[in-house]
Amino acid sequence: MASKEIARTALAAGAVAIVAGKAVAKLDSAALDKALEPLKTYDWGADRETLNPIDQAINATHGDAAARKMLEKGLVDALAGGLSRSAQDYVCRKLRVVGTTRSVKALAALLPAEKTSHIARYALGRIPDEKATAALRDALPKVSNKLKPGMIGSLGVRRDTKSIKAISKLLGDSDIQVARAAAHSLGLIGTSAAAKELSAFAKKTPAGMKMPVADARLICAEQLLADGEKSEAIAIYNGLKGDDQPKHVKVAAMKGLLTAASKT
Repeated sequence: MASKEIARTALAAGAVAIVAGKAVAKLDSAALDKALEPLKTYDWGADRETLNPIDQAINATHGDAAARKMLEKGLVDALAGGLSRSAQDYVCRKLRVVGTTRSVKALAALLPAEKTSHIARYALGRIPDEKATAALRDALPKVSNKLKPGMIGSLGVRRDTKSIKAISKLLGDSDIQVARAAAHSLGLIGTSAAAKELSAFAKKTPAGMKMPVADARLICAEQLLADGEKSEAIAIYNGLKGDDQPKHVKVAAMKGLLTAASKT
């Protein structure tokens, strides 16, 4: 009998049935509201199991675009409506899974604050949309030096060419962590413009930045080579093979030149 093959379980406050071993989402607004209700009072020390319906709804709506859209909207509305720090953290973690461009505005609002910036940035980092990149870019001048390295790093990972000028200005920052993050980020962006900024700064690099800048230039050369910009990569490697460079940098530059020579 079919009843022997069907096992029901309450997911998203009783909104999901598991039929023949396959989860089928039956998420409606009433069920979603009920699942999200505990977020309003959730805080550190509260029973984590009260949020299980949300976890279960995320699992159950996998592959169902309409249900995921509804769930994302509910989480975004909850985040924008004001939650405890703990609940904000939880929602941001869930938006790392279900978040799309529709989540960007609510997440971007959390970027300037030290308590929420990191988790909001991580959530935005999983959204492959220019609006998410723009939110990170726009937040860079607004955040404290404590937060800047992470923001700079995220822009580097996304290879955001529109951030090159802003990031290059931070190469000479008095905060060494910010300056090092800027160098590494430009290396990751790895375009001709990024290489130009690193090369220009290399001519006036203070002692504490010589190694980070050299390493960033190596990374930049690798990116250029991978992108087919062979001549530009070779120019960087040639500039890093001199006796004024640390041994590991010279060795890496020579290896880079050999790799470049092997590419047609």
